[in-house]
Amino acid sequence: MARPWRLRHKLSLGLALVTGSVALLLGGALFGLSSYLDTQRVTDRKLDELHLVYQLRTDIQRVRNSDAPAGAAGVPEVNTESERLRGRIDAAEETLRRYLAGLRDQYPTGTDGSLHDYAQLANLPRAFAALRDALDRAGKAQGVVAAGLVNDPQLLAAHRDCDRLAEELYTNLEDDIRHSSARSKANHRRSLLVAGFATALAVVFVGTLLYYFRVWVFTPIRLLQAGVHAVHGGHFDRPIVLDSGDELQELADEFNAMTGRMRDTYRDLESQVNDRTLQLVRSERMVSVGFLAAGVAHEINNPLASIAFCAEALERRVQAVLPRLGPEGEVVQKYLRMIQEESQRCKTITQKLLDFSRSGGKRERAELSQLVGDVIDVARVLPNARNKVIHFSPSATATAAVSVPDVKGVVLNLIVNALDSMEEGGGVEVTLAADATHAELRFADSGCGMAPDTLRHIFEPFFTRSRTGNGTGLGLSISHQVIDQHGGSIRAASAGPGQGSTFLVRLPLTGAAEKVEATPASHPDVLLPFPGRSAAVA
Repeated sequence: MARPWRLRHKLSLGLALVTGSVALLLGGALFGLSSYLDTQRVTDRKLDELHLVYQLRTDIQRVRNSDAPAGAAGVPEVNTESERLRGRIDAAEETLRRYLAGLRDQYPTGTDGSLHDYAQLANLPRAFAALRDALDRAGKAQGVVAAGLVNDPQLLAAHRDCDRLAEELYTNLEDDIRHSSARSKANHRRSLLVAGFATALAVVFVGTLLYYFRVWVFTPIRLLQAGVHAVHGGHFDRPIVLDSGDELQELADEFNAMTGRMRDTYRDLESQVNDRTLQLVRSERMVSVGFLAAGVAHEINNPLASIAFCAEALERRVQAVLPRLGPEGEVVQKYLRMIQEESQRCKTITQKLLDFSRSGGKRERAELSQLVGDVIDVARVLPNARNKVIHFSPSATATAAVSVPDVKGVVLNLIVNALDSMEEGGGVEVTLAADATHAELRFADSGCGMAPDTLRHIFEPFFTRSRTGNGTGLGLSISHQVIDQHGGSIRAASAGPGQGSTFLVRLPLTGAAEKVEATPASHPDVLLPFPGRSAAVA
């Protein structure tokens, strides 16, 4: 598998493409400029050569022109035809020397495709020497200044030879200029081709750079920006998907991990807020229930006291006549005592309800396995326990500082609820386990189970889904408060309707034997009227 490119490698490639594009454009421009300057330089040089060769031809033709005025074309005024011809030959030779000197200055190497290599340049000095010899011989032969000197056959032949060489040199120079022009046009076309190719390649490089810049840099940055905006808007479930294999992908992965942690933290905080809100609602409702129960109990105590007092006074007054009534007297006495006992019992219950609503409960060390066993013995004789199994299996010995009546009421409430949630033949499994700090009571039944919505509200006051239609929805709420006041916790779980329910109660352990003052506790007599809470989970 190929190693992914890092961002610095991609940027280096982009820089190389930019540098290559600039170099290609600069190279094409320099090549075109060089071809233009070379063409201009060659053209200027050839024009200078052409001027000198034309001047050379003119000077050679003037040698034979005997009608030329004295002193023309730089020729000094002379008195004899021989001297005049010699001066014109000197002027032509001077032009040839200037031309050759210019060639040597322009072509110091001696050969580079110029007229330097033409045969006329080597033959012209010899032709001029032959022309001078012919002039000297013609002058000696005549000995006098005569107009016919220029018509000397040898002089004419030498002059024609010089003129022919000059004409050929001029013609060759014209051909060379045409060839140079053709080469210049070819160089121009070549420079245009090179410049066009360089431009096209530069455009390809720039296009490639723009494409990969969009793929490697622009698109990842845009995705990162969109992801940041999504998180800013509270959307933690929109991960940034990058597969660039560079630092930007690592940044996106880290950002996704951070967003995931934030999402989990947010959900955990939201769950905690919801739990605390529910607990606050329960507490507020329980405060209202406490005030209501205290007021009702206080108002009921006075009539109950009057009923008990009247029944006692009536019993004393009828004592004298009861023996005369026979069996009926015994029934009256029995009913009067029953009225007193039940009134006293109701007063005791309301008094405990008042005690529940005020502080001052006590706790003492208790063996939890014995406590639970006593409650189960009572529960087995209840009417709703008929044809149902209650099995208790403690796996440890646990001692805790608790309010024994309150905890017994919690255990009894959970067992009664489990019994009400089951049909005949069902069973309740109660287990006790302990670790170094807590005891754990587990109540698992095979009843009707609970739906998730029921689980969320199971400990709220007045919430009930009783399968039997009985219950007020206060049993589990009071049980929750009792366990919470003991520093423990109570949780409910169910796999769903028809799959049973499980309640888990955790209480802190203690090794102290003395009694300690604690926070307010409920009384089991208050819990007993409210069975059937978990049976509401159907």
